[in-house]
Amino acid sequence: MKRMLAISLLIGLAAGLAGCYDEPGVTVYEPGVYKGDHDPLLDKMASEDHRETLQARFRTVQTDR
Repeated sequence: MKRMLAISLLIGLAAGLAGCYDEPGVTVYEPGVYKGDHDPLLDKMASEDHRETLQARFRTVQTDR
């Protein structure tokens, strides 16, 4: 019985420590700052036609609120 408890504790400890492993290939970014590739949607949002289409769609759906 003690042996099973010891094995269970070791497995739990190993699983807990594995969750804290810091992978070397992970990049941590600052919140709120986009540092990825160029976003093509930003170019679309610059178009007045596209913004008007989105506003019309929003007004159509949000009229009940």
